[in-house]
Order: sequence, then C-alpha cells, then structure tokens
Amino acid sequence: MEHLEVFDCSNILIACYFNDDRGCAHENREHTLIYLCSGELEIEERGKKTVLHPGECAFMRRDNRMWLHKKVENGKPYRSIVLKFSRPFLRDFYRSLDNRLIPGDAKRDKTSLRVLPSDRPDIRSLFESVIPYFEAGEKPSEDMLKLKMTEGVYVLLRTDRNLYASLFDFVEPWKIDILDYLNENYMLDLSMNEIASYTGRSLATFKRDFAKVSDLPPQKWIIKRRLEAARDLILSGKKKVTEACFDVGFKNLSHFSKIYKEAYGVAPSWR
Repeated sequence: MEHLEVFDCSNILIACYFNDDRGCAHENREHTLIYLCSGELEIEERGKKTVLHPGECAFMRRDNRMWLHKKVENGKPYRSIVLKFSRPFLRDFYRSLDNRLIPGDAKRDKTSLRVLPSDRPDIRSLFESVIPYFEAGEKPSEDMLKLKMTEGVYVLLRTDRNLYASLFDFVEPWKIDILDYLNENYMLDLSMNEIASYTGRSLATFKRDFAKVSDLPPQKWIIKRRLEAARDLILSGKKKVTEACFDVGFKNLSHFSKIYKEAYGVAPSWR
C-alpha cells in the first residue's frame, strides 16, 4: 500500500494510506468495519471522541454521520482497511441462517460506533489477509469480497448476540424505531423513501407506522425538530443564527428565518 492513497474494491474493501494527517466527514450508508494497521484514527460523533490504535477495529452502524481524523503517529503512516456490508449481501446471509439459531431476544444497539475487543485473531486474519492485494494493486474477485463480508459478519455475531439486530435491521422483529432514527438523523438531507428504507420499511409502511407515533406528517415533524434544535443552539450562544440554520439541516437562511418566526413569534437571534 506504500504508493496508494485510497484503493477501493467495489465499495466493499477500501484501503487508505496517508503520509500526512487527513480529516473527513464520513456518512456511512452501509454497516462498516474499520481496522487500523498503523497511525491513529480519531472518530468524533455527536461530540464524543473515540481513538483507534494499530490492531484495533470498530463497527460503525449505517446511516450515521461521523468525523474521521486520520493521523500519522510516531513517524508511521496512517494505514487502515474498511469493510462494508452491502444490503443485498446481508439479506442473502440472513435468509441462509437457521431460524432456530437466531436470537429472538436480540436488541438493536442504539449507539452508532462500537469498538470491538482487541487482540482477536479472527479480526487480524480478516483484515491482514487482504493486505497483499492492496500492496500489489490487485482487486480481489467478487467471490473473495463475498467471503470477506461473510467473515466480517461472523466476527460481529461472535462479539455480541445483540448485533444480530443491528446487522439485520431490515427484518420485522428488529425494525428500527422511527423516532429514535429521526432524532439521530433529522439534520440529514434524506428523502422519505430513504428514511423508510433505512428504518426497514416500505414507504407505505413507514407512513402508516409514523402516524402511530406522531400527529404530524413526517416532513413537518422533521422541520419542527430542526427548528427546536436550532433554537436551542441559538439561545445557548453556542452557534450564530447562520451556523445553527445550516447545522440542523436547513438549506436556505431566509426560509429558515421565516418559519422560525412563524413558530416562535420572533426572528431568530442569540439575544
């Protein structure tokens, strides 16, 4: 990997190699494992910082936004390998499982980031076995990529039985709680179809389920939630009006000011 910066294999396996510090926003649309080979990785999500060191691995639940700060450490470059789990693969994997072995009492973890136990040979083998491909600049076959996703799923299922509910959250018993999801992601620019899909529902089912938990239509609920968040930021003095507007997901400042005044009777102001 010495001469490569990013080596992407079908958006399933991705290797990164940097000789300088890098920062980037990460909006993971798929469940993801990230393994650090060298350097240091600082992950920030919702104000919480988690640091990964060489040999450590973390699970990032899909549909969450994080900030990744990739650092050179002690003169060694930043090197990491990412494994993403495509939804078609997870659906096929779930259908292949023996229903008698699936824990019906598994509970979906609401946290978006989970550091896995260190010094596990199955994790090291999973990631370090693909390094030769990256060093040679050769992409693994589709069969190899599927094998690595399979290994990755078993790594997670051996870690915690509750991860059944996180990995296979498109399945009815583990359907994602709508309000939990929206409270975590109301600031993202997502269509109703995307939100329905991310919560494990068809659009029709999403609308029907949403009506059970709110008197507002989904889009109006999101606008109300964004206004509440913006108001909190402004009144606390943590953000200026413009910053609060864009941070919570609005795209137009004048429109934000107009609906803010309609909701609260005054124009947005930190005073």
